[in-house]
Amino acid sequence: MKLKIATLALLPILALQGKQVKKNTPRLAEPIGERQGQCGQGHPLSILIVGDSAAAGVGVATQDQALLGQLLSCLEQDYEIEYVLEAKRGRTTLQLIKAIQNLAIRPFDVVISSIGVNDVTQLIQPQQWLQKQQKLYSIIQHKFKPQLILAASVPPLHLFPALPQPMAWLMGQYAKCMNQYLCEYMEKQQNMAVLSYNLAQYQAMNLQMAEDGFHPSEDIYQYWANNMAEHIRKKIPSRRSCLHQ
Repeated sequence: MKLKIATLALLPILALQGKQVKKNTPRLAEPIGERQGQCGQGHPLSILIVGDSAAAGVGVATQDQALLGQLLSCLEQDYEIEYVLEAKRGRTTLQLIKAIQNLAIRPFDVVISSIGVNDVTQLIQPQQWLQKQQKLYSIIQHKFKPQLILAASVPPLHLFPALPQPMAWLMGQYAKCMNQYLCEYMEKQQNMAVLSYNLAQYQAMNLQMAEDGFHPSEDIYQYWANNMAEHIRKKIPSRRSCLHQ
């Protein structure tokens, strides 16, 4: 209720600031590069990455520098990987659900999702967002039967350099509430985990965002991918990791 009241109170200034942000923020293109293929050697592993602009890799020039390429680099020495990237800038959870419904039914060992920022900017209420998340992951479970689902948390938008106050504060409150709901939901699932987008930690490590102040940089994608790779190795050990146990 408090979030709704704050949103209504700030709507006039949000409309003005939204226009300013759109005008002043560089519109970065999605990176070039293959979005599906095979690489690596070792234990077979299939990966599907779905979501919005961060999943697509906006903020860098090529897919090698983006989340997909960085994750493949982390894993390809130990796994023979088949990968698919189904991501597009500007997507909301509802749009992602529709995109996934159009994908063929087939197994993936790991499904990675990044979604939520565009739901925040559309001021979707957190409880409604959770319902959409539950539908999204139900479809993913049914269509792909993954051993592991890794969901990136909604970024802390209050720390985004591109956003002015009080817009940044309000967006941050939405993200915080959404992440609370998401974590509570996924803690009850056996094969799901939420990966925090800890921008404060990244900044403390001198990892800067992309030039638009809104998307990850190559360094952040690399750190993000390393974290995901650790979760994947724990859930689906390669032959090499098994030998070293």
